Amino acid sequence: MTNPESLNETQLADSAIPAGADPYVLFDEWFAQAQGSEPNDPNAMALATATPEGRPSVRMVLLKGHGVDEGGFTFFTNAQSRKGGEIRANMHASLLFHWKSLRRQIRIEGPLIEVSPQRADAYFHSRPYKSQVGSAASDQSRPLPERQAYLDRVEALWARHEGEGKVPRPDHWTGFTLKPESIEFWRDRDNRLHDRRLFTLEGAGDSLQWTDTLLSIRTA
Repeated sequence: MTNPESLNETQLADSAIPAGADPYVLFDEWFAQAQGSEPNDPNAMALATATPEGRPSVRMVLLKGHGVDEGGFTFFTNAQSRKGGEIRANMHASLLFHWKSLRRQIRIEGPLIEVSPQRADAYFHSRPYKSQVGSAASDQSRPLPERQAYLDRVEALWARHEGEGKVPRPDHWTGFTLKPESIEFWRDRDNRLHDRRLFTLEGAGDSLQWTDTLLSIRTA
């Protein structure tokens, strides 16, 4: 058991996650700090999807846009992949950011909305040419008899489009925006006296607003 005499003022202080905050603004603050502290990919996030039968799967993807104007949190993917198939069948997902250097994490849940073809085109062609080739050549998540088969497709696409410097975006390569209905912020504290605050979007139409509450810590 924790000895109460060993607890310092920091551990016993009230929540450091402000009540009544705008969760988008708070995310921006934490994300900016992560960009300065994480050694690799501060925009990496775990994306959890599920089949209509409720069978979950999770993988890491990269955040490529976020904010109120964005409508939420955007990522891009091959819609013919396993995650793409699960998304098409069940347009809800959850995200998890874990910034180990800051000892913080953020969980986000909500429905998914597909980006426009124009938005998908713009992002696809903003990537380096070699990344466009690699994505267009990949039958993501499908069985591959041998790696050379993929490399042959890469070489063929590279030669075909090198002169123009870009590859046509495959129709199945697209993006999705998670429109958050809940955002939970978590901060580490010593002796597992962690700090958690959940923001939930409530109401309907023009009356939508964020409410928040502290949550009990996870002790495992």
